[in-house]
Amino acid sequence: MEEVDVEPNITLIPGVDFRHKHLGFVWGPGDIVVYETNYTEKGGGPGGSGRPAIHVVRKDEDIYSPILRKLFNESHHIFVDLQRIKKDLPSKNKKPQFVSISKNYRSVIRACMEELQQIAVSTQDDSLSTQYGNQISILLAVELIWNLCEVLFIDAAPAGTLLLHLLDWVRLHKVDVDVKAREILQSDSPTKHPAYWDLVISFVLQGRMDEARQVLMKQASLQPAARPMFSLMDNLLHKMPIFNPGGTQTLTEFDVKWRHWHEECDRCLQDSSFASNSHLETICKILVGDEDTLLEQKELLSTWYHFLVTRLLYTHPTVKPTDLHHYAQSCMHMFLGTRNALEPLDSILLAAFEFDLHQVIKDCSIALNNWWFVAHLTDLLDHCKLLQSHNLHFGSNLREFLVLEYASGLFTHHSLWQLAVDYFDHCPEFGRVYLELQIERVPLDTERKALKVLRICEQRQMTEQVRSICKIMAKRALRNSRLGSALSWSIRAKDAAFATLISERFLQDYCTRGSFSDLDLIDNLGPAMLLSDRLTFLGKYREFHKLYGEKQFTEAAKLLLSLMTAKIAPRSFWMTLLTDALPLLEQKEVIFSAEQTHELMFCLEELTSEKCDPNPDQPMQDEEVESTKIELLRLALARNLANAIVKEGTVEA
Repeated sequence: MEEVDVEPNITLIPGVDFRHKHLGFVWGPGDIVVYETNYTEKGGGPGGSGRPAIHVVRKDEDIYSPILRKLFNESHHIFVDLQRIKKDLPSKNKKPQFVSISKNYRSVIRACMEELQQIAVSTQDDSLSTQYGNQISILLAVELIWNLCEVLFIDAAPAGTLLLHLLDWVRLHKVDVDVKAREILQSDSPTKHPAYWDLVISFVLQGRMDEARQVLMKQASLQPAARPMFSLMDNLLHKMPIFNPGGTQTLTEFDVKWRHWHEECDRCLQDSSFASNSHLETICKILVGDEDTLLEQKELLSTWYHFLVTRLLYTHPTVKPTDLHHYAQSCMHMFLGTRNALEPLDSILLAAFEFDLHQVIKDCSIALNNWWFVAHLTDLLDHCKLLQSHNLHFGSNLREFLVLEYASGLFTHHSLWQLAVDYFDHCPEFGRVYLELQIERVPLDTERKALKVLRICEQRQMTEQVRSICKIMAKRALRNSRLGSALSWSIRAKDAAFATLISERFLQDYCTRGSFSDLDLIDNLGPAMLLSDRLTFLGKYREFHKLYGEKQFTEAAKLLLSLMTAKIAPRSFWMTLLTDALPLLEQKEVIFSAEQTHELMFCLEELTSEKCDPNPDQPMQDEEVESTKIELLRLALARNLANAIVKEGTVEA
């Protein structure tokens, strides 16, 4: 682990003074672990004072927010649906689907934002309220950017329709006008409310002419002498042409009609038709697109991009997408002044108006606190065939790089890691490699979780990972003396050595207790028993007990003898097998033939010849028991041999 020097004037971690402490660091899966070292400078004291501490710097805190987890879960479903859209269809035929998917993403963002707002209002904890407020601000900015990208790139609205979409964009993200309208219109006397004229002007600034007329009518009804003037304004607002994309009117015809209306508004202004009412005169100046008047409404417009859309509405409603960046730049400079440092949001929106997709993605990657936005937006833009000029990035295309980064962050969470699998699956170049590396880091806390991970690996033929998971779980089960589970995992891993070890434990357990545990597993080994000789013996020995229990003595005797003569049974278990033969030797009916009895006698002699040297560590009592067993076996074998010879001789005669 290397030590790292940090500039003294940078504070990255609260409570850490870099001027007096040296730090080391190590990268974790999604986190950075920073620790204080005992590094000593020449002629100086220790690097740290007091008790050393370890600090965890998390790359993405949002995945630990319960509400934002809903954003990740819901957007995952949308992402998967997007990948299912047929790639062989022409892009123009898929455009409605892409727009629909974009709106689905935005609806998920808005739903999370509304839930955060409700919780932020109800919580009593100031720190939590601040945290929720920050998250709401980020989501507001995210939806604002996404919506603009939808208008400019995904829907790719043409001239005429473009301004209508931009108006909807502004209205959707400037909801304070509706809040103000409810407050004023529900008051006792709306026309006397201090913000009455601000409301009318706000409606006009957003092109909401019908609502502006309705509010103006309340004022006109109270001033009979001024009714002609209010009627004239109502007529101007009513006659304002609005382009209808689905109508029969061409864009040129609309432009001619709009210019006639604009000239009429200008004549009213030149004729001083509204000179006696400064508010109506201001509205008329807005209708003719007077820049000074528009800039005077900065407080109501609140943002340069609202100013841009309003200015276009009253000066150039048929603006083409290619001309948009000129208006955006001039409106930003006019509204913000000569301020050099732009806010990140301003830079991102300006890049979008300039149709610089690469810059939008780059700035969002820097400004936003996680990869969710750039990964999903870039994926959608890539499906729209809008990223062909940005193919290479860290050895892969831009879309894949961002999706991989986002999915890697999800893998650090205890439940969201499952979502990341689908993201890796749809990264054709490096997704498989990333998944193999990340899946090994998933903590196998429970058997249920291990089975989930295993199923994912098996579905993708990740052989090494399957074997590794099974080995880990088998060893854990063995440590907890869960022999059945350990054997099951070792069989799944196809680990012959470990299966042999567990089979030995089963046999030892049988010798101690006199019965098998986990009978269901042993009874249903099937072809798996061929994994190792010891496992084969365990399965066959259990089969012997079943035959004996069903009183199929002849078949049981053949199986028992074959286990010994075929050398399948471990030598240490021979005495147990010979002891199991005793009840069969003592049956009234002869079970073992003379030849079989000779083979049993041979096995017994072979076993006793190995035990002729006394074992000093074996208790005297055990030696006596062993000797008694051997004598009983010899007697039973001799008796059975005699009976077998008599029976076989009689049959032959």
